[in-house]
Amino acid sequence: MSIFVILGLLVCIEAQGSSAVTTVFVKKGDDLILNVDVDADVPEKFLIVDWKFNKMVVVVFAPDGGRSVHDEFTGRVEFLGKMFSVKLKNLQEADSGVYAAQVGTLQGDKPLAKYKVTVQGPVSPVELTVDSVDSVFSRGSDSCNLTVTCSTQHSHISSTFRCVNRTCSQEGGEQSELTTSGASLHIYLVNSSIICNHSNQVTKDFKRIEPVCPHDGPSAGTSVYLVKMVVFSVGLIIMVSAVITVHLMEKFRKHK
Repeated sequence: MSIFVILGLLVCIEAQGSSAVTTVFVKKGDDLILNVDVDADVPEKFLIVDWKFNKMVVVVFAPDGGRSVHDEFTGRVEFLGKMFSVKLKNLQEADSGVYAAQVGTLQGDKPLAKYKVTVQGPVSPVELTVDSVDSVFSRGSDSCNLTVTCSTQHSHISSTFRCVNRTCSQEGGEQSELTTSGASLHIYLVNSSIICNHSNQVTKDFKRIEPVCPHDGPSAGTSVYLVKMVVFSVGLIIMVSAVITVHLMEKFRKHK
């Protein structure tokens, strides 16, 4: 009797016992080892042991040592030395789901291991841009408000920062958003550096800028005003000196 025929006969037998679920995140293209604990209670006279993916049989172990792999996983399953443990190769997003191992006996099925697997690709690159800078007049300090946008291909968040002499604070604290791909987009401060972070459980991409207030705000305007006043004063002095000189020369000419 073939392994899959035996498996078919066991489908109607109610599963017994319970098994803890192990949550695993896998980077797209990586491998995953599905382990059955060596201490698992597997009867010597079992009918079959199998791994299922979302209730589809992937691997079957027979009592005589025979092993079978479903056609969809041919070439992607490696059998390990550990009891009933296997390695799945080159996982893709479509491989996300529940993988469960169980042993079948005449008394019923007993779970051996269970994994909830999520396969994720790399996150898209982020961009961090300064949208606007508003200078703030503050005597003796370099101050400004910066509005900054952290964006990916399909998502973006903005935040405003108040900076005084390169020491910044973020209005409303850290900003975050969950993207359509299930990744997280964050914009926050670290030691007065503005960070834009796009990450999921397996990869991340980030950008950093050091905010600096420009020198064209009111304080710079004040400096320009002072320069104009100095130039005007010097010009006035020159004009007065010229008038006095002409007056003295005319008086000297008449006297002579």
